[in-house]
Amino acid sequence: MKLLVFGDIFWRKGRELLAKYLPGLRAEHSPDFVIANSENLTNGKGPVPQHLADLQKYGVDIFTGGNHSFSTMEFMADYMDAPDSPQLRPANFYESKHFRFPGSGARSFEKNGKKLLVINLISGNFLKDDVYNPFLKVEEILSAHPLSDYDGIVVDFHRESTAESYCMAEWLSGKVSLQYGTHTHVQTNDDRILASGTGVITDVGMTGSLHSSIGQEFAGWMPNFLSGTGYFSPKKETDMGPGVVCGLVAELSEGKCVRLEKIRISE
Repeated sequence: MKLLVFGDIFWRKGRELLAKYLPGLRAEHSPDFVIANSENLTNGKGPVPQHLADLQKYGVDIFTGGNHSFSTMEFMADYMDAPDSPQLRPANFYESKHFRFPGSGARSFEKNGKKLLVINLISGNFLKDDVYNPFLKVEEILSAHPLSDYDGIVVDFHRESTAESYCMAEWLSGKVSLQYGTHTHVQTNDDRILASGTGVITDVGMTGSLHSSIGQEFAGWMPNFLSGTGYFSPKKETDMGPGVVCGLVAELSEGKCVRLEKIRISE
């Protein structure tokens, strides 16, 4: 089984880049599933159904999320709750009988005779949300969904810390086929396959404007760094010129990762 994975797709520029390059990448690599993180898809925060439908037309099968998964909840709650929804959200947000989040953090997908489990996690370190421990949550999920039941299991770990990503890779070693990071928007050069057959990379990278502050114009963020406050907000999206497409090709066999290949297209 072959997977084509994209990290954060940022704003309109990211959507345009995926529309431009994904058909060719699909023709070149013939993936069984295409996975993309959609938490920055619409105005930098959260997706809306129309933008997800657009990317599905270009060939994306599954969407993962992160800390902005619920920024567009008024548009997405029913969409995420649909039993066949392609949109996941982090599995380890706190829920109880008093409150539940829409959607699911782990879901099985079947296509071309292949069965894939996708798990979405978010870190509790350096991010603003209080969440259930991602290590314990993924252990809980995998106890009910062992790798032997699937052609592959993939984990999108939305996090800040490289150290935490490496520890998660060790925690999941031999239990999943591929664990990759999203959120920091910079493609890392540490892609590797562990001896157990688990493929890992700290961050797949962003698809969006190349000369930018993680997808947004510098004028919106610079006052925060100069003033030492967080009072200033990024300005509205503008065309910032050339873009970059970052992704990952993963080939799986009998639940193990046998090949990883980074994708980076700079315009």
